[in-house]
Amino acid sequence: MCGIVGYVGVNPAKQELIDSLKKLEYRGYDSVGITILNSSLDTYKSPGKIADLETILPVDIDGYTGIGHTRWATHGQPTKQNAHPHLSGNISIVHNGIIENYQQLKEELIEAGYEFRSETDTEVIAHLLNSYYQQNDDFHTAFQNTLKRLDGSYAVAAVCDDMPDIIITGKKNSPLVVGLGNGCNFAASDITAFLKHTKDVVFLEDLEIAQVQQNEVQFFDLEGNPIQKKKQRVEWDLEDAEKAGYEHFMLKEIHEQTKSVYNTFAGKLSELDGSINLEELNLTKKQIRNLTRIELIACGTSYNAGLIAKYLFEQLAGIHTNIDTGSEYRYRYPVFCDSDDVLSIAISQSGETADTIAALQSLKSSGCRTLAITNVMGSSITRDADDVMYIKAGPELGVAATKTFTSQLTILYLLAVHFARIRRNIDIEESRNFIKALKKLPGNIQRILNAKDTVRKYAKQFSEVSDYFFIGRYMNYPVALEGALKLKEISYIHAEGYAAGELKHGPLALITEDTPVVAIATSGHTYDKIISNIMEVKARNATVIAVAEEDDNEIEKYVDLVLRIPKTDELLSPILSNIVLQLLAYYTALAKGCSIDKPRNLAKSVTVE
Repeated sequence: MCGIVGYVGVNPAKQELIDSLKKLEYRGYDSVGITILNSSLDTYKSPGKIADLETILPVDIDGYTGIGHTRWATHGQPTKQNAHPHLSGNISIVHNGIIENYQQLKEELIEAGYEFRSETDTEVIAHLLNSYYQQNDDFHTAFQNTLKRLDGSYAVAAVCDDMPDIIITGKKNSPLVVGLGNGCNFAASDITAFLKHTKDVVFLEDLEIAQVQQNEVQFFDLEGNPIQKKKQRVEWDLEDAEKAGYEHFMLKEIHEQTKSVYNTFAGKLSELDGSINLEELNLTKKQIRNLTRIELIACGTSYNAGLIAKYLFEQLAGIHTNIDTGSEYRYRYPVFCDSDDVLSIAISQSGETADTIAALQSLKSSGCRTLAITNVMGSSITRDADDVMYIKAGPELGVAATKTFTSQLTILYLLAVHFARIRRNIDIEESRNFIKALKKLPGNIQRILNAKDTVRKYAKQFSEVSDYFFIGRYMNYPVALEGALKLKEISYIHAEGYAAGELKHGPLALITEDTPVVAIATSGHTYDKIISNIMEVKARNATVIAVAEEDDNEIEKYVDLVLRIPKTDELLSPILSNIVLQLLAYYTALAKGCSIDKPRNLAKSVTVE
C-alpha cells in the first residue's frame, strides 16, 4: 500500500519522481503528490492518478532533490488536503504506515499553536518535526527525536529547504530501501521505483535512518550513531517490470509462469536419487523428523496456496498442519504442547504483509522455528524469520497475484517432498515420479496458454452475469477459492468458492439458471464425488463449466462446457487448473472493460492492519 520515493541527483527531480511513482502504481493508491526543493518547497498534490497530477505541474520546475508519494487512504478521504506530501514551515514529509498515537500528538501540537489542514495521522509527523527543528535542533537530530515519539508503523522521508541536497528517511514496520546510483541516489518503498537507474540497494532495518545525498548515503541508528550497512545487488531487470507488448501486466505475468515456475525449482531437483536440494533451509534432518506440527500463516492468495500446502504436508510428510489468516491468528490463543517441534511457515509475496509478519513474530516469541516464503529479497519478513526461501518469480506488478501464487505452490511442493523423504514417508521411486511430473509443469502451462482463446470465448459469454460459483474437492477446494478470488478481484463479479460437498449445506439455495458454476473436476480419488455434486447443480438448471483433463472422455456427459488441462500427477493438477482460472478471470474483466492491473479499492501489498 502507498508508495514513497525520494530522489537526489543530477537530473531534474520532477521527471525522476513522476517516473518512479509510475513504477509504484501497482501498489494501489487514490491520491498523489510531490515536493521539489528549489529556492523553496514546491509542492503539488492531487486526488486521483498520477496523470491527474501531471496536468497541474508546471512545464519547468527547477530543483534536483525531491520526494513523492502515492497514497492509499487510511485516515481521511482521498482529497487534495489529505494527499502527501504534508508541509510544516519549511519542512515537507511523506509517510507510509499508521501512527497509533497521532491523536495524543495532535492535541499536544494544537496546544503549541500548530494548525492542522488535513484529516490524516501523517500531518502530526510534519508538525512534530518542525517543532523540534524550531527548538534549535539540527534537522537530523529533530528527525531522530520525531521518530522516537511515534507509535505504530512508519516509513518517512523528509526534506527541508535549509538543506536543498539532502533527504532524511527512517522506518519501523514499513518497507524502505535505498538505491545507490551513479550521480544519483534514491529512497523508496520498493526497488521497482529506481530499477531503471540501479540494482545496488541497501535495505533499512527498523529504527534506522538514512541521510541521502547525490554522491553519498550515511546510515544511523535512532540515537544518531553511525552504522555500517551492506550493499546488495538485486537480480531483477528493468525489462521484467515492463509490459513487453502485453496489454496488461496481469496477462504478461500469467504467461511468465512457464519461466517463473522453472526458476523456482531450477537446481533443486535430482531425478537420479529422487532428492530435493534445499541448501537455503537450515533445518537439520533430526529437526525435520521431530516435527509434530506445522503452522501456516498467510493472507489472500498466499492463504489459498497455504491451504493446498496443508494437504501436501499431511499427505506426503505425515505432519499435522494448521493454517490461519495472519489477521486472525494474533487475536486467538493457540496452544503449543512443545514449540520446539513446531515449524511456522509464513507466506507473503511482498514480504511486507503486516498481519502475516505480526503473526510470525508471535509464533517466534512462542519458541517456534520460523520459515518465510517470499518473493522480495531484504523484505521485512526475511529479517524476522529463522529461515527464508525465495520463490524467484521476478517482479509482479499486477495487483491480482498470478505467477507468485504458482511459484509459492512450487516451493511448498518442494518442501513437502523434501520433508517426506527425510521422514521416510515416501520412497525413492515415488519421489522420482513426482520430480518427473514437476519438470513437465512449464511445458504443460504453455499448452494451456496456447489454448487460451477457448477460455476467452467462455469468459465473454458469461461476462454479464451477477454471480459465479466455483466448486472443488480435496486439493481442488483451495483452487475453487482462488478462482473465485481472482474473478471478484478484477471483474467485480460476485464469486464464491466452496468445498463441493458443502453445497447442500446452504449454498444450493443460491444456484439458479443464471448462475454459472465452475467445477474443478480433475482425475483422482474424489472424481466420482465431484460428478455427484455437478449433478446436484445441474438439477437446479445451472450452467456448469468443468475444468478437466484432456483424456477425460466422460466429463462432457455431465457439464455444458469444458476447459481442458494436460494430464499430470493428481497432486500437481491444482497448478494447471489455476492457470485456466486466471485466464477466465482476466478475459472476463477484459470483456467488462475493468481496470485489470489496478482494481478499485485494492493494493498490491497490504503493509498496515
